[in-house]
Amino acid sequence: MAENDKIVVKNLIKIFQNYPQKVLNLIEKGKSKEQILEETGQTVGINNVSFTVKHGEIFVVMGLSGSGKSTILRCINRLIKPSFGEIFIDDIDITKLKHKELRRFRQEKIAMVFQQFALLPHRTVLQNTVYGLEIKGIAKKDREAKALAVLNMVGLKGWENKYPSQLSGGMKQRVGLARALTNNTDILLMDEAFSALDPLIREEMQDELLSLQQKMNKTIVFITHDLNEALKLGDRIAFLKDGELIQVGTPEEIITNPGDDYVEKFVRGVDRSKLLTAVDVMNKPHPLVTRRDGPSVVLRIMKEYGISSVFVVDREKRLQGIITAEEAITAKNSGISSLNEYELVQGLVVEEDTPIQEIMDLLVDSKLPIAVIDKENKMQGIIIRGSVLAALSSKGGGAND
Repeated sequence: MAENDKIVVKNLIKIFQNYPQKVLNLIEKGKSKEQILEETGQTVGINNVSFTVKHGEIFVVMGLSGSGKSTILRCINRLIKPSFGEIFIDDIDITKLKHKELRRFRQEKIAMVFQQFALLPHRTVLQNTVYGLEIKGIAKKDREAKALAVLNMVGLKGWENKYPSQLSGGMKQRVGLARALTNNTDILLMDEAFSALDPLIREEMQDELLSLQQKMNKTIVFITHDLNEALKLGDRIAFLKDGELIQVGTPEEIITNPGDDYVEKFVRGVDRSKLLTAVDVMNKPHPLVTRRDGPSVVLRIMKEYGISSVFVVDREKRLQGIITAEEAITAKNSGISSLNEYELVQGLVVEEDTPIQEIMDLLVDSKLPIAVIDKENKMQGIIIRGSVLAALSSKGGGAND
């Protein structure tokens, strides 16, 4: 395993029913799931799947019903045993663990969030949340302190003594999430965790998960059949069809370069403005001028590049402002020798991860380009209206490709 690898799945095969070796021989001959079912009556749940999940990554597995999504998840936590292949978590092949080793491994490494909440109806919110720590034998005072802290994080402070029957669907899922987080495992497995929720609550839970991930940096494997959910949550997305892995890529890679017709049908019609960010549509920050430059230099650069405004930076490329041709002429006529003597307009500024939707709204009311900066206020790029329109209309990459 590479240094940053958390989960490595190698040549995973899951065959339901008997005689897996016979089915394996057919798989090696390139037979499809349907052909194998017709010839043998055996069901292939997972067909020779390999992928890697990085530490701290949200890795989304998606596909239609019956594609093998949940089967993969249950192999990763060994709720079902793979027929063939290897699954390494932190360099340990969990397919080889004995019962006691596996139980200890699950308690220490893996937590699960289910679609149907899986709350115990006779337990309060707090009692449900501490359940995993209770099984581990953690003292009551300590486990309740941890659970209360996590319940506060997921927005359930004050609901500790309520029962599941008194909660909405979204609140029940928050309890399920809190229970998983309270166990403080490295890996979080989420099986269609938000699918049973109403659309608005579902979106709220997605935002909650992203917010928690920024704080806790878990390794998350998230199962869904919803492309919009996958695009919003996933650092990378794996597409499954009939138990086979079709494509793995970032949301941008999936949208711009679908691996086959199956993936393309999923992504057809996706609103790229919801996916792309400033870094995808910005041009290189060139030309730039500095505070020590004078208005004559500024006007010469504008003439050379055929532009009517230019951004001003300091020696460290930190943004200072923007100056237009009209302002440069006014400064020159006023006898100003350098921009240090001139009060610059700040103009429009966005950070690299700003969604295009927000940028489009800014461009509507502005004739000036937009500066793209990093966290240290250093210039990273320039956005003009044309580069945004080109990125939205292109099937390929962004403006810098």
